[in-house]
Amino acid sequence: MEAATSTPALKAKDYKSDINPIWCPGCGDFGVLAAMSKAAAFLQLPKEQLAMISGIGCSSRLPAYINSYGFHGIHGRSLAIAAGLKAARPDLTVVVSGGDGDGFSIGGNHFLHACRRNMDLTYIVMDNEVYGMTKGQASPTTQPDWRNSKLTPRGTGVRRFQPAAIALAAGASFIARGFTGDPSELTHLIVQAIQHPGFSFLHVLSPCQTYQPEQKEWKHMVHPQDEAVTDDPAEAARRIQLDDGMSLGIIYAQQLPSWLPPHLSNATLPQIEAEFQL
Repeated sequence: MEAATSTPALKAKDYKSDINPIWCPGCGDFGVLAAMSKAAAFLQLPKEQLAMISGIGCSSRLPAYINSYGFHGIHGRSLAIAAGLKAARPDLTVVVSGGDGDGFSIGGNHFLHACRRNMDLTYIVMDNEVYGMTKGQASPTTQPDWRNSKLTPRGTGVRRFQPAAIALAAGASFIARGFTGDPSELTHLIVQAIQHPGFSFLHVLSPCQTYQPEQKEWKHMVHPQDEAVTDDPAEAARRIQLDDGMSLGIIYAQQLPSWLPPHLSNATLPQIEAEFQL
């Protein structure tokens, strides 16, 4: 009689690569790395079935620090790359990471249409309201009166991008906000975002203590959502408009059709050629 064998459960440390992060001391992105590792362990995601996709920026280094398959792409194009991967390999768990500049400025158009298509992707945006990798320029979520950049010495003077409101209007089926200073709750949100069947948008407040040191106060400003999650988009819109932008938790979750193009992995060559005929 053969001895029974079992595979040891994966732990959070098993999902961390041997590459040391080069983020600044105190960077909030460390909290996302820890939460992502814990979430993967909680779900027992096979490492060969997990793909981390990113664009460019401090936060986009995340795939290098996770022990799974990953792709560090070009600026603002992480969602396009992830959508292509999901279309080709719908069996994979695809998690996309980036920052407010990468996701809401350079990649803004891709963000809109990823929400609309509702493919089964998890998009984690680490928002520190600044371009940190290029030494601190204003991003789409920077306060209009922020004057700490030589490029905008009198502030941007324009209203801020509203991530949750834009995601809801564009058709995202899961919208939540987390904070890197609360890693347990952030882990919980990442787990639920991955489990959600459709496009999951997780807006993470991730302080940049180098160029936005005042964000240290976020730990005193964040608070839980006042109300339970809603599946009513009109109600979600009302809450988002009344919100101070510092409330944490799932704002909106709805079961909506998820788009996936026809899969041609088993198609014959004539069938593939027919797809390209005019």
